[in-house]
Amino acid sequence: MSWLLVLLLAAVAFVLLAFVLKVPRRGWEAIGAALLLGIAGYGLQGNPDMPGAPKAPAETIAGDPASLIKERKALSGSGAIAGDNWVVIADGLARNGQYANAAAILLGAVEKDPRNGEAWLAMGNALVSHADGQLTPASLYAFRQAAEAAPDNPGPPFFLGLALAQSGRLGEARELWSRLLESTPPDAPWRSDLEMRLARLDQFIAAQGQIPPSQ
Repeated sequence: MSWLLVLLLAAVAFVLLAFVLKVPRRGWEAIGAALLLGIAGYGLQGNPDMPGAPKAPAETIAGDPASLIKERKALSGSGAIAGDNWVVIADGLARNGQYANAAAILLGAVEKDPRNGEAWLAMGNALVSHADGQLTPASLYAFRQAAEAAPDNPGPPFFLGLALAQSGRLGEARELWSRLLESTPPDAPWRSDLEMRLARLDQFIAAQGQIPPSQ
């Protein structure tokens, strides 16, 4: 009965994603792979007779994924993902620490529309989180594609700077954020947050005995 329930839940999840949320057919393979991976994990480790014992997720959640998504939406604009089911689904996965699955869904989005800057940006963040906050060649490529697709969006340089700082590349992060601050309007709602982060970065650089570049 437990296997029947697992298979039924997987089928329901697929139907909801494919036909209710209308994820395009190109994304069905990624969705199916994610569901099969979950079923395989249950087959290897599941035991319905064992008492409940909550465990930490296999993939460490770097920071607060919900806050990261909220900040990305604020930088991109309130209507940035309106009607974009790919990004909505990927955000749901990322909120639960399933960064690899989120990136797989977003890959389908950018294959369908290479100019989907929001999907590229969300993918960059998912890949960085999947790598425990480290900037990888794949995430760097995603950030660059996001910037190319939406050059006026402050999200790509902001989150690339964040990933650079987390990876220990403080000078590069500061240079990127400084250029972003210079181009940010005085009344932009995210300007104060950027100024605060830049000031903290300067303090961290100074604490390490380095001299921040002149502003």
